[in-house]
Amino acid sequence: MTLERKRIGRQGEEAAAAFLQEKGFRLRERNFRCGLGELDIVAEEGGEIVFVEVRTRSSNLLGTPQESVDWRKQHRLRRLAAYYLQQKGLAGLPCRFDVVAVWLDKRGGVERIELVRGAF
Repeated sequence: MTLERKRIGRQGEEAAAAFLQEKGFRLRERNFRCGLGELDIVAEEGGEIVFVEVRTRSSNLLGTPQESVDWRKQHRLRRLAAYYLQQKGLAGLPCRFDVVAVWLDKRGGVERIELVRGAF
């Protein structure tokens, strides 16, 4: 991954975290890593554990941010979430998967943020 893509990803995750907190989510963890991969944000809302995948784009040439969470990524996130719940002693709690789509403008500022609850 190029440095520019990493920078854009970090910028999107920062914006998404602030956006979720404004919406009343309680952030549990950011960038949880293990051998299976990484969870961008783990939060709580309304008694549910919410696994949030953040996708950032500066254009829609390759599709919308949320469209980039294909079935392979969904499968990987489900495995990661199961591992997280087991490791943290949270197995059995209700959970869901959300996607936060972040669009950047031409100057690199956040243009728009969209939350897709229960994305998959």
